[in-house]
Amino acid sequence: MKYDHIGQMITEKIAEYSNNTALRFKDKDAWKTLTYAEFGDKINRLACALIKANVQRGDKVAIYSHNRYEWAVSDFACILAGAVSVPIYATNTKEQAQYIVKDAGIKLMFVGDSTQYENVAAIQSEGVSIQIISYDSSIKIDPVIASHFDEFIQIDSTDTYTAELKTRQGEINRDDMTTIIYTSGTTGNPKGVMLSHGNLFHQFAAVDANFTVSNKDTSLCFLPLSHVYERMWSYYVYLKGAVHTYLADPKLVIETMQEIKPTAMVSVPRLYEKIYAAVMNSQENASKIKKMLFSKAIKVGAEYNTLFYNKQSIGPGLKFKYKIFDRIVLSKIRAVVGGEKNFFSAGGAPLEKTIEEFFLACGLLVCQGYGLTETSPMVSYNTPGAFKFGTVGKLVPDCEVRIADNGEIQVKGPQVMLGYYNNPEATAESIVDGWFKTGDVGEFDSDGYLKITDRIKDLIITSGGKNIAPLNIETLVGKDFYIEQIIAIGDKRKFISALIVPAFEGLEEWARKKKIQYSSTKELIDHPKVTDFFRKRIDLHSKLLAQYETIKKFKLLRKPFTMEAGEITPTLKLKRKQINEKFKALIDSMYHRH
Repeated sequence: MKYDHIGQMITEKIAEYSNNTALRFKDKDAWKTLTYAEFGDKINRLACALIKANVQRGDKVAIYSHNRYEWAVSDFACILAGAVSVPIYATNTKEQAQYIVKDAGIKLMFVGDSTQYENVAAIQSEGVSIQIISYDSSIKIDPVIASHFDEFIQIDSTDTYTAELKTRQGEINRDDMTTIIYTSGTTGNPKGVMLSHGNLFHQFAAVDANFTVSNKDTSLCFLPLSHVYERMWSYYVYLKGAVHTYLADPKLVIETMQEIKPTAMVSVPRLYEKIYAAVMNSQENASKIKKMLFSKAIKVGAEYNTLFYNKQSIGPGLKFKYKIFDRIVLSKIRAVVGGEKNFFSAGGAPLEKTIEEFFLACGLLVCQGYGLTETSPMVSYNTPGAFKFGTVGKLVPDCEVRIADNGEIQVKGPQVMLGYYNNPEATAESIVDGWFKTGDVGEFDSDGYLKITDRIKDLIITSGGKNIAPLNIETLVGKDFYIEQIIAIGDKRKFISALIVPAFEGLEEWARKKKIQYSSTKELIDHPKVTDFFRKRIDLHSKLLAQYETIKKFKLLRKPFTMEAGEITPTLKLKRKQINEKFKALIDSMYHRH
């Protein structure tokens, strides 16, 4: 990359694509757009406003909000003003936000909605001095400690600050810190990962090497921008002059995809699992002829698209069959995600192989990759030119990986973080001789594709001495339409058990069809027919598991695991220790002899 820093990159792209649409966002019920020039004007004004507000080079500025275009404006403005942006998950509690505010020494904070404003105002009232800027102009604020974004950005003359902005930008280099991203850690306090401009430029070059993205593409930004994966991708979208669409509520992702028809985007496996589960569930109740058409379409689609993506020749007979099945079945499945895609990407958790195969059969390639916040994030990826389902792909360019004696994946390369902010001990523990210890267990296959088996600390060792990867069980069984969340349990115990949160909308619909009477959620999940139904579904998805890995007993839960209850992280990873402690009595009951 020819740039010294990301501020330089966005400034050049704003000039290059000035009249093109840069982004879309929902205002009430209507989509609105900003051109690159309008986007640039807001970034520049905000950078000046930050200088006016006495934000110095190197100061930490937090962004505590759901996705919205102002998030990106604030992030780029911080970079131009020489400040360091610190994202906080919109779903973080007051205590979680307070920890980051104190650890990073936040001076100024952008907030999204009234919940975030009230959390920060409460932190402020406890003696922590922070200047608060609210994106939402309808929120009632205390003018002594806060301003509205629209007013804060109003600068009489940006000329006053031009020289200072130029000086600050001239002082930034590739090795300087761009951001501190606090890991959503499944154990203990989060750690502040320091990423540099150089770390991120390495990632852009990795995408460039194997993917084609241009100013003709449209992307949908629905993963939290506080997540390194969406953040890196969002920068890259602007590097390419493409259009980015901001979605505040991730629950609306499927209908938004149908509306705006993105051509490329990143996601976590949950989205693909839900689409797959819904399609498969609709087949369970379909007529014989529809079932036959569907299974033939998937078979022909798999054959055709495997040849197509591997650039192999396709015979006229297969072409003809594909054309018919595509029209009557496959195109309708693609329509669920807004039609044709340049590519889809998946990361953050494993995606089950059968789901990858299903999407490919429908003409949609999902490129699964692997990485961590500490590696900016990508270490490996499947690409349109080299993919193998059931793996996380080959290493990205200019990256080394070694597998330690205990099976741990260790990474060296320009994408490895600068270290943990304010935490030299944790940095020294995780980076040894330039090798970053990921905490993940994995292996390479004979073709150089990387496979992740689990987290070292999550591995279950049964009382019989069997080593079991819970993630594998949860991925296979958790793809079921009627399962919302699942945790496999069994460390130091005789067998594997599970706590399962049903997908209640689907379950209630099934219960109505089966004429099951119940007056409460508890009555529903305790019903013997429901227990029997889940037993059959668990067994159906467990065929690839070894006997000792299968779920022998399970309990259905009335309520989902939540961030507020400290059971999952903002990136939806299970906090196993906390769940095991919280539900100890219920878990123990599965192991007691009756």
